[in-house]
Amino acid sequence: MLSKTSVVAAAATKTELKLGQAIPPFKLKALDGAEYEVGGPRERPLMINFWASWCGPCHEEAPDLKQVYERYKGQFDLYAVNVTKGDGLKEAQSFARQYDYPFPVLLDTSGAAASAYRILFVPTSFLIDKKGNLKEVIHVLPRDELEKRIKQLIEE
Repeated sequence: MLSKTSVVAAAATKTELKLGQAIPPFKLKALDGAEYEVGGPRERPLMINFWASWCGPCHEEAPDLKQVYERYKGQFDLYAVNVTKGDGLKEAQSFARQYDYPFPVLLDTSGAAASAYRILFVPTSFLIDKKGNLKEVIHVLPRDELEKRIKQLIEE
């Protein structure tokens, strides 16, 4: 079980995220009340999308995230991590309802996960393979390009 301290420690010891290497682990509560854990081997590849309700590009990409997720549901996981420390719970809930997100919306209330992933601006997404290694860092992409990247991630 990861503590807030272990996430902060991971952030302090990592100078940069490197492609092909393990991602920093974290465990966060989601809007659905469940806790979700990231780090280490997984059954399916994962996309972690850091976002905020006040972010214009986050609103632009939200329908594309939903559509691509629904098309490939069961073949990859998508965790939408709200940078709640710089946003707000009510705003995050409203955003998730507005776009009818079918995937878990995690709440980074302390900012530790965003710090561990060196989030400088949102949206920023991380594509992670089944081994728990970072494959790619992406920002807003056209839907067809996002779908292409997800398909490549699934096929690896």
